[in-house]
Amino acid sequence: MSFPSPNFTERRGGVLPSLVVIHYTAISCDEAHSRLCDPAAEVSAHYLISETGTVLALVDERHRAWHAGAGGWVGLDDINSHSIGIELANDGAAPFPHLQMTALEGLLQQIMARWAIPAHRVIGHSDMAPTRKIDPGPHFDWRRLALQGLSVWPDRGDCEMPLADSLTQIGYPDAPPESRLAAFRRRFRPWASGPEDAIDRALAANLADRFGPG
Repeated sequence: MSFPSPNFTERRGGVLPSLVVIHYTAISCDEAHSRLCDPAAEVSAHYLISETGTVLALVDERHRAWHAGAGGWVGLDDINSHSIGIELANDGAAPFPHLQMTALEGLLQQIMARWAIPAHRVIGHSDMAPTRKIDPGPHFDWRRLALQGLSVWPDRGDCEMPLADSLTQIGYPDAPPESRLAAFRRRFRPWASGPEDAIDRALAANLADRFGPG
């Protein structure tokens, strides 16, 4: 298999992938492909998936692609060393096409089996970098992935604890409370607005109880 992007290094400390980070490109697939393979851009991902479901392998999974940037998850920094990055061709303002999502699901199944990555460690770029990033954004169908065991989705139970504590247990890095709330809602309550409420606390507590610390 050809991996056309030169933008990678070895994973630091010899770690193996334990996370998957999902992004959107914000530019066309062709533009993204060129940029992710341009040495001057100093950015890459392991995979790029087009709107029609074509999967382009850009960096070997054994190597450290440059997709995540500054951020953290479950106390880890250098997310690039710990993760596999998947870029979806999407401008952030439109739903993700069925063919693209189907291709993503097939790819995730393979990656998760290959590296024994559990569903709660498939995250979005905005999860690990809540002050900087919003992708894959409110149009991305996380629940669809969760129904296939490829991500997680909260149940609203009776348990409630401080939101900050739950978000930390889930894996969110230190950040201003409003940034962490926005990232959490972008993924699990994209229709919600205003200050945190009991629903936020109950959903986050459910995830923390089931999957934290991640």
